[in-house]
Formats: sequence, structure tokens, C-alpha cells
Amino acid sequence: MVTVLTILDVLGTFVFALSGAVTGVRNRLDLFGVLVLSFAAANTGGIIRDVMIGAIPPAAISDPKTIAVSILAGGVTFLRFPAVTRFHGTVQLLDAAGLALFSVSGALKALQFGVGPAGAILMGVLTGIGGGMARDLLVAQTPVVLRAELYAVAALVGAGVVVVGQSLQLATVPTAITGAGLCLVIRVLAIRRGWRLPVASAS
Repeated sequence: MVTVLTILDVLGTFVFALSGAVTGVRNRLDLFGVLVLSFAAANTGGIIRDVMIGAIPPAAISDPKTIAVSILAGGVTFLRFPAVTRFHGTVQLLDAAGLALFSVSGALKALQFGVGPAGAILMGVLTGIGGGMARDLLVAQTPVVLRAELYAVAALVGAGVVVVGQSLQLATVPTAITGAGLCLVIRVLAIRRGWRLPVASAS
């Protein structure tokens, strides 16, 4: 599980850091601002999770690899923004990928620290949505999770698959891939087809 967690965390950190950096460049932040947004998007959810499950100090500030990956993604985006954003909907796709990877890794790490099934699912969701919320709040936008097509629900499914798989003692790697894949598919389909939860009426 440790190897799986490491791979998921590195990949999730990189893609979420890219999404934060892209948002920073689009909001015309300077290099420092882009790097701050990159780090915040990649690590806020994990920091909150680690504090809540007692993994102190959080990996995001104690592991040089995590910091380096965040800075690398931010720097590459700042210097090569057109190449990073070549595809339409880049931020949404990166965000969906980060959501999928972190919802799974967050649930797995919570289980590793002895958190129960329900708590592990919640930690997975929190890990997945925390970075995106921080990214959006730092540029004065309503967080995606509060307004977008099926966001937290997708993370809930991904984390749930992992927790159920571990409870049934299934192999970690296939379970993690399945959970992340389902989360990603749900999120991407929700974006393309406009699936969303009911919205409150002001009238």
C-alpha cells in the first residue's frame, strides 16, 4: 500500500499543481503567486487530512519530493503556459484527474492510520476537494465543489470503492485504479453532459 500511496500522491500532486498554476496564470499572477497557487491546489486537502488523522507533520511540508513536484509543475506552467493549455478545458481535466487520484490516496492513507470505513471515505473526499477549494478561494472564485457538475459525489464514489475493496481484502492496486477510474469517468461525463445536483431556487 505504501508504494501505491506514493505513486498516487505524486501524480495527484503534479496534476493538481498544474491546475493551480494554470488558474494563477489566467488570473495574471506573478511567478510567486503562480507557485503559491500551485502549492495550495496540490497540497491543501492532504495537509488537512494529515492533521485530522494524526499524520504529523503533514507530508506536504515534510517531504521534499512533494514540495519539488509542486514547484516544478508551477514553474513549467509559468514558462510554457501555451503548451500546458493546448487542449480545451485543461483546468477541468487536470482538476478531474487530481480529484480522482487524491480521493483514492486520501482514503487509503486514512485506512493505513486506522480510521474506520466511513471516516476513510470522508477523508478521501476531503483530500480530493480541499486543494481545488483553496485554489478557487485564493483567486476570489466560488469553489468548483459548490457550483459544478457532480464533484464531491465523484470523489465519494472513488473513495468508497477503495474502502469497500480494502474491507473485502481485494488487491490494492486494481482497487485503487478502479476507484480513481470511476471518479474520473463520473466527473468527466458530468462536465460534458451537465449532470449536477439540484440547485436551490431563489424565488
